[in-house]
Order: sequence, then structure tokens, then C-alpha cells
Amino acid sequence: MKKWLLMACLFGTITVYGSEKPAKRVHLTFATQEVGTGAYQYASAISNVFLKGLPKGSNIDLTTESPGGVGAPIVLENEQCDIIMSNAGPAKWSKEVGILGRETTKSIRAIAGGLGNDFVNILFTKEFVNKTGITSMEELIEKKYPVKIAIKKVGTLGNLSGVKLFEAYGLTFEDVKSWGGSVDLLGGDAIKIYLQDGKADMTIDHVAAGQANTTELCMTKEMFFPQLSDETLKKMVDNGFDYIDIPANTWSGQKEAIKSIGSQQVILVHESMNQDTAYRLAKSLVEGKDELSSQLAALSYFDPSKAGTPSQAGVQLHPGAEKYYKENGYLN
Repeated sequence: MKKWLLMACLFGTITVYGSEKPAKRVHLTFATQEVGTGAYQYASAISNVFLKGLPKGSNIDLTTESPGGVGAPIVLENEQCDIIMSNAGPAKWSKEVGILGRETTKSIRAIAGGLGNDFVNILFTKEFVNKTGITSMEELIEKKYPVKIAIKKVGTLGNLSGVKLFEAYGLTFEDVKSWGGSVDLLGGDAIKIYLQDGKADMTIDHVAAGQANTTELCMTKEMFFPQLSDETLKKMVDNGFDYIDIPANTWSGQKEAIKSIGSQQVILVHESMNQDTAYRLAKSLVEGKDELSSQLAALSYFDPSKAGTPSQAGVQLHPGAEKYYKENGYLN
């Protein structure tokens, strides 16, 4: 009995009279971006919740090796970490067609999706609207207007959202250039300046409410907020996004709600992860929802009833996570 009690203390077993083997402690690496970024804050909060569900003595090391949402599935596929955060869309695309010029991923699995409330944000300058009379993407495409676009660099979800939007119209950025327009790939601050100074007519990004550059832009420059057609929205949803509304007054000057789409963050693991470990990660995440919400407001949108659905997870659930969701009525 004394020997069994010692083992219980060391390994966190919850069995009775030693009838089952004690759960083994695990060591996991969680790849994220550099300290001080929003991604690091997410990973830190989530890893603390994860640890509460893992066997006693387990640990999770945060490593700053993640390139962010778009490239994250590649890092995981190459087994450079055990856990990483991406977005549902990039995870789906990496598995189906490949991303960033890489071959398709085959081994990535999801623990949970729907962590966040980001959306595709399209902005025209009011000067552009007044000059051209164009008030929608569909009208812009129909007229093949030589628009000047400022968008984030390749490798960001902002850029990829723009690429996917033009794909929904059967076009690419090269088509815009063929009309006499331009597409400048820039950092967030430079995009803001381009729009403020009239060097660009529009931008497309994937952001959350309160994003600093967009907030400042809309407070210092009169902007116009185009609404995508229902047909375009559906095409985007069919291609890996999900419906989301941008509430009225999210940005200065935006008086009405906008129907949009978004690709929320998802926690990915390698298919080789132990099933019990994946089960524990899903369980601790769901049971720690209130703790996560208290630490980061964006995590308050996490909904266990949707966390394992294709639109939120992007890729197939890890069998351990799937088992947890099914046992607790979150999946059929």
C-alpha cells in the first residue's frame, strides 16, 4: 500500500488500490510566436489550462518557433512541436491543397477550434467611393476598375484572405494589375499610411475588433465599409471560412452591422499524439473555458458545442478529442 501511495504522489494516479496503472506524466512543446505578441498570450493562457488536466508532474514548454496561422500547420507536420495554433481555413487548405508552396499536410489533427472572433475586413476610402461611385466588391469586379490595393505580405492570413476573396470571383491579384491597378504588399502600419495618404484605395485584412491600425485609420480617415453579396459570402464559407457579423460601430463611421466571414483559431496536434493526452487536452480546455475568458476576452467566444465542427476545426479531430466531445454530447 505504501508503495502504491508513493506512485500516486509521483504520477497523479486516481485509481483505487492500484487496480490501474498510474497515468504517466507528459512533456509537450507548444510552438507560438515571440513573447509580447497576442499569439504568445493565447498560448500561455491555454497551456496553463491544459496543465490542470494532464497527469501530475507534466509540463508544457512554450517555444517561439511558430510563424503564425498560415505556416503553422507545416511546422506541426514536420514534428517541430507537439501543439500549435493556426486558423481553421489555413489548416483546411494545408491539408487539401497545400499552402505557401508546400505539399499537403497529412498528419495534423485538431483539439478544438473557434478560439477567437476574427473576421475578413474590407475597407474602401470614402474618396475612392466619391470618385468612382463604386460601393461593392462585385461592382468593382464587374467594372474591372484599376483599383489600388494595399494588403499584408504573403504568409499572413490578411493576404490569404484577399487571395481567397478574389478566387471567389474567379480572379487573382494579377488580374487587378492587368486592369491597370496595383497591389502593394505591406506591413500593417504602412497599409494605414497608404490609405491615409491616398496611395491606396482599399484594403482587405483578417482582424478582430479593436485592431490598432484599423482603429486609428478609421478615426483619422473617412472610410467606407462595403457589404459582400450573399453569393460571395457562401463561396467563402464553402472554401473554409465561417459566417460572422461585424457589429455596428466596430469601427468609427461604421453605422450598420456588416455580414462577413472569418477563420477562427484552432489548436492543432500531430496525429501521433497519445489518445489519452489528446482527450485530456480537450477536456481541460472545455472545463477551463471560464478561466480562459477571464484572462483573454477573445477566448470568451469559445463554444464547446461548435469546437469540433468542420467549420471551426478546419481538419479532422484527433481521436482522443473526438472521444471527449462525443462522450459529453458536443458531437453526434
